[in-house]
Order: sequence, then structure tokens, then C-alpha cells
Amino acid sequence: MRFKKQHVLSVMGALMGVVFASTVWAQANLDKLKQMRVATTDLNIPLVPQTGPNAEAIKENLKRIKMPPGFKISLYAIVPDARHMAVAPSTNMLFVGTRKTTVWAVTNRNSGPAATEVKSFAPSLKFTNPNGVCWTKDGFLIVAEHNRILNFPAAEFFYEGPDVAVIEVVPQGKLIPVEEESYNHGARVCRVGKDGMLYVSLGQPHNVQPRDKIKLYNEVGIGGMVRMNAFDGSKREVYATGIRNSVGHDFNPKDGTLWFTDNQTDGMGDDIPAGEINRITKAGQFFGYPWKQGKTRITEHGYDKDPLPNNITDPEVYMDAHAADLGMAFYTGKKFPAKYQGGIFSAQHGSWNRTNPIGARIMFTSLKADGTADKTEVFADGWLDNETRQYRGRPVDVANLPDGSILVSDDFAGAIYRISYSE
Repeated sequence: MRFKKQHVLSVMGALMGVVFASTVWAQANLDKLKQMRVATTDLNIPLVPQTGPNAEAIKENLKRIKMPPGFKISLYAIVPDARHMAVAPSTNMLFVGTRKTTVWAVTNRNSGPAATEVKSFAPSLKFTNPNGVCWTKDGFLIVAEHNRILNFPAAEFFYEGPDVAVIEVVPQGKLIPVEEESYNHGARVCRVGKDGMLYVSLGQPHNVQPRDKIKLYNEVGIGGMVRMNAFDGSKREVYATGIRNSVGHDFNPKDGTLWFTDNQTDGMGDDIPAGEINRITKAGQFFGYPWKQGKTRITEHGYDKDPLPNNITDPEVYMDAHAADLGMAFYTGKKFPAKYQGGIFSAQHGSWNRTNPIGARIMFTSLKADGTADKTEVFADGWLDNETRQYRGRPVDVANLPDGSILVSDDFAGAIYRISYSE
């Protein structure tokens, strides 16, 4: 018994040593890159294979996808664990976040209908859940991790090698208190507004946050959205509260309002609470959580016994419960029919907390003349196999390509799809 205990302790000590060494190595590399110094000697970055049985199987699955007449879906790239996307402003490429340790650089070198190259971005750094990627107005790439935010100047021009210039916007452990880090709801999303400020959603780590967490979370912006200077993290403020876990937001280019999806409370049954798409029209708005979500009062911790706060901003759109609404984007192209121009395409990741699965599809929401939501409908469906009730794909995010088509990421299949239109 003594031998076993000593052996376990020695193994644990070795593992802790490896973790410590890895952390020190990652910080040392970050410090070097901040000073424009070389951090890596191997300049070769392995490429992700874009052909073979896996690619052919994904193409076959896409034959099941149903869309309105005239639309076509095709495989754009094999991208493992593909989550949120940031299409480059000047070159034919994009960056793709994951919930793991990699940000992918996806390049289309021949301007064809599919990408030609996929490789890891800035591999000399160690990312932790780098789900959120977005651009500043002057072409700096933001990567929002679980508890850190980095800014990469001219990333689309200097991503070929492993060492890339970097600005530390929010250092590790400073986006949220380290004590509030959790494996639950730790995927961040980001956008930069017309004001040049960086907007980041911070999901709260509980199914329903305990009462003793409300004050702290409101002060920090957990269970809400914060905004800050995109280059040094200064002027940080809580922009919105009362949000459970938003993993998708985008600015309406017409009026500057910020729209976001919100994920539902689990354990309340198949049909409640409704999913949400919300609209922020000014700083300081409160969206009801944890007292209310969708049209449902939250019972955990007795929130349904409290008087309902009178300053709640209700959702613009009520979605099916537990469909897991994630990434969204306003369609800015001109190639789709007029009906879709200026509207919202949003991804439903698909339910897990439901006896009858739902979701795994792309939704479309049109807007009224006054900028509010009009109608919501299913746009692309078929990743959920109705016979087996299993997922063949799980859409995460939607992004515009300059040619008027849109991209859809899928972290289950490890792929990005391109949806185009022709009459």
C-alpha cells in the first residue's frame, strides 16, 4: 500500500512538473512574441488533409441538407473542432476558433469554391479555449480565450510562420476572477463595434447561478457582456446583464444595435424555456436572467418566488427550447434573394437536454422596417438524422464571404460549409 501511495505521489508530482513547465514555456514564448523576437526554430506547420474518406463522407452527408430552391451547400474546408469564424478583410482566408487549444488559419489560394490549406495559427503560443475570433476596424485579429484576450496585428499577412506579433489585451486570469473559471460555459465570442470598442460575452458557469453570485457577476460582467479598448483592455465596462450564456452576437450594420443569442436553462423539460435572440439598443440593459428566460420563470434557488424585475428587456425572437442557438451573422451580401438581405442567419447546435432531439440547423430571421425582428424560419436542415436520432453535424457559427455566399462551421463533423445561391 505504501509503495502504491508513493508511486501515485511521484506520478502526480511528475504531471504537475510537466504542467508547470508547459505554462512557463507558453509565457516565455508570449513574452518573446510581444517583443517581436523568435520563439520557435521549426518554421514548418503541418497541414490538415483536405481530401480522403472523411471529406467524401462529409460531402455525402451534405446531400441530406434541405434548403430553399436555388441554394447549394458544399464542403469548404476540413477544420477540426471548427467553432467561430473571422473572415479576413483583405485576403482570401479566415481564422477559426475552437474550444480546445488551436486557432486555425484557413486559406483559399486559388479563389475557388473551397479552401486549399488549413493549418494552426501561432502554434508557438498555447491557447486555452480560443473560441472567439473577430477583427478590429483596421485589420487586427482578436482571439478571446476562456480567461485571456490577445490581439494579433496583421495576422492575415504574417500567419505563415509559427511566430506572430501579439498584443496582450487582457492577461491570463484577468478577464474573469480565476475562482470563477469553469469547464461550463467558458466559450467566449467577440465583435468590435463602430466605436472601436471590443464587445465580449461572458457566460455564467452555473446552470442557474446561486444568489450569492449575483452581485459579483453583475460587477464583473459574468452572465452578461463587457466592452473595452481592443488594444489594451482599458475603459472596461459591463455593457449588458441578465444573460445566461450567449455564444453568438453581431452588430446590425444598418443601425448599430448589437444582437445576441442566449442558451437556455437545463432540466426544465423538453419545451421550456424558449431560446432567445435579443437586441441591445443602449448600454446597461438587463435581459432578465436568472429570474426569467424566454417566457418562463426560473424555479431553481427560488427565483420564481421573487417579484419579477420591472426593467427586463424581452427577447426579439423566441426559439425552440434547447435547440442551442449559437453563432449568428447579419447577411451583408447581395447574391441571395432580397428576402434575405439584411436579415439574420443563426446556427442551432442541437439539443442534448431533451428527450426528442431538436436543432442542428440554420435559422433565418427577417427584420421589420423599424429594425426589430419580423419572422423566423428554418433555412437549412438535415444534420439531425430523423431515423437514428443522431447528429451527422452540429452547426456552430455563420459568416459572410465577400462573394455573397455564407460559411457555416460544424464542430462535430470538423468542417466548414459554403452556402451559395444561383437562380
